[in-house]
Amino acid sequence: MRSLLLGASAMALAACGGGESEPAETVEPVVEDVIAEAGDDADNTEAAVDASALEAVIAGLPEEAQARVAYRNPVETLSFFGVEPGMTVVDTLPGNPWYAGILIEYLGPDGKVIGADYSPDMWTYFGDFSPEPGSKDNWPAEWTAEAEGWRDADIDAAVGAVQFDAVPDDMAGTVDVVLHVRTLHHFHRLEDEGEYMTKALADTMALLKPGGHVGVVQHRAPEGSSDEWATGDNGYVKQSAIIAAFEAAGFELVDTSEVNANPKDQPTEEDFVWRLPPTLATSRENEELKAEMEAIGESDRMTLLFRKPA
Repeated sequence: MRSLLLGASAMALAACGGGESEPAETVEPVVEDVIAEAGDDADNTEAAVDASALEAVIAGLPEEAQARVAYRNPVETLSFFGVEPGMTVVDTLPGNPWYAGILIEYLGPDGKVIGADYSPDMWTYFGDFSPEPGSKDNWPAEWTAEAEGWRDADIDAAVGAVQFDAVPDDMAGTVDVVLHVRTLHHFHRLEDEGEYMTKALADTMALLKPGGHVGVVQHRAPEGSSDEWATGDNGYVKQSAIIAAFEAAGFELVDTSEVNANPKDQPTEEDFVWRLPPTLATSRENEELKAEMEAIGESDRMTLLFRKPA
């Protein structure tokens, strides 16, 4: 294992779909507030969002997933990204429910959910948490088969899958929205290893239709922190660095939102994001420290909306 931080980073991947630590909160109709926050510059992407349908999907999540709703803000987040029924949406590191499981139901029979995984080559940099060699080679077919079991074929979206650095030519220009939700720190931290951030953004651009959107949620480093600490090994990346990377790749920044912000999370350069819920990597045997981390809650996160030029 390259480092403790790398191990914690990979451990967080496993934690994405489980480990609930906070009670559920009622999902309120908040789409109107999101639209007002976005303003005129948001290109009116929320106009066709079916708020009631999305809220119904979230309300129907199992109890263990409901515990994350207050932190992941799925209604507000997907509304801000302008995700509409009938769209084709790519979900990076897809899970059930976050976010592929939600989208399969919400997008409906005219929509499609495409799960996207890191390339097998990129996975080799996850140390002791790297998959067995060759185990990712058939991931698109395996994930698609798994996701077929999550859907009702008559009323839910179709499913498919792709791996970064291996996007088929026939998928180019077919996608309405690509989601990068708490995944960009891995691409960013491994840029020097194999240009993984550059390649991922190029693939994202290729997948999107002209005018298509990218929704980003990412653990946010304080802008005053060092670039070395905020490279992504600790989970955190500066918002300015993410915006710069997307703009360098040819995307336009449409808008930003604070819907997933948490001002209680003020990490120092001695911290990594997985000290916080739901992972609580540093406090499992220390009830006092655990209570301190739970009082902070989940990480402070940037929420960004980008567009592929039309």
